[in-house]
Amino acid sequence: MITAQAPGKLYIAGEYAVVETGLPAIIVALNQFVTVTIEKSEDYGSIVSKQYQENSIYWLRQGDKMVFDNRDNPFHYILSAIHLTERYALEMGKHLTLYHLHINSELDSEDGKKYGLGSSAAVTVATVKALLDFYELPITKDKLYKLAAIAHLDVQGNGSLGDIAASVYGGWIAYQAFDRGWLEAMRRETSLHDLLAMAWPQLNIDLLTPPDNLKLMIGWTGSPASTSQLVDKITIAKAKKRQDYQRFLQNSEQCIKQMIVGFKTKDLTLIQQQIRRNRELLHTLSSFSHVSIETPLLQKMCNLAEGLGGAAKASGAGGGDCGIAILNKSLATEELAQNWVDNGIERLNLAVHNVTL
Repeated sequence: MITAQAPGKLYIAGEYAVVETGLPAIIVALNQFVTVTIEKSEDYGSIVSKQYQENSIYWLRQGDKMVFDNRDNPFHYILSAIHLTERYALEMGKHLTLYHLHINSELDSEDGKKYGLGSSAAVTVATVKALLDFYELPITKDKLYKLAAIAHLDVQGNGSLGDIAASVYGGWIAYQAFDRGWLEAMRRETSLHDLLAMAWPQLNIDLLTPPDNLKLMIGWTGSPASTSQLVDKITIAKAKKRQDYQRFLQNSEQCIKQMIVGFKTKDLTLIQQQIRRNRELLHTLSSFSHVSIETPLLQKMCNLAEGLGGAAKASGAGGGDCGIAILNKSLATEELAQNWVDNGIERLNLAVHNVTL
């Protein structure tokens, strides 16, 4: 039996701008996981999720194709990861076989709450990782990222793929998105084997080490948001408000670069200044795009953190889900946690996760 895990993630700063090629964001991987297990089968294959057992699907082989018993299923990212990784396995001379694939996610609660921790990215990464192991193909983080990024992009169609990078590389990372137009063109004329070996234009993934006195706190506001739909709305605003959008991109790039300096020089004050600056920039984006990024409860969460000396903002696409606060470890963080609870905000007691293959 093969088992693979991938962690969830949260954006610290650089949301929305990171969708553009080469613009940076800072992301962190967390110690909540999607686990995928694969067991060889002789008669039929299956894909089973502990969370969605009523939607489990079964399949057969017709040559090298997977043929499903039912077409309406919720496992688009898993299927995309399977199709792409098996295509790569075929290129590498492997014989495709039947297997049972089981998924268990800690990224959503047992009662179905979605925390916005990047479950679609984590399940894509874990599926690719497990299949590479199953077919006895060498795994590197670069190869795993590129395969999972392609598989995820084939389903979602937009986004930066930064959540894929966080699930693959772990820890704190500075991330810049690759040129998706280049990838689309190269896929028409290049084998997967060659594509994975190439340097992808503008892609940059830089591991960061936080200052020793940095404390990350995460609050969940109980209002799940759709990242892809919010990104679509910003894309419309980008076309209508070009000057405003370009100014936002320039300011975001400057902000994140300064924040990266803060990480590299272990300057917590500089990191907090740029967290606040990034929050201001997202307010500006929200204003001219008419997209609700910081909901009233997220605003309350941030203001409570600021009142106790922290720097806080919405995390990810906003519209609900999580917010983050960066504090000095010497501050009374438990007081903040209680203030959040008293105002209907759930503290997610998660830690940063470093990935080893």
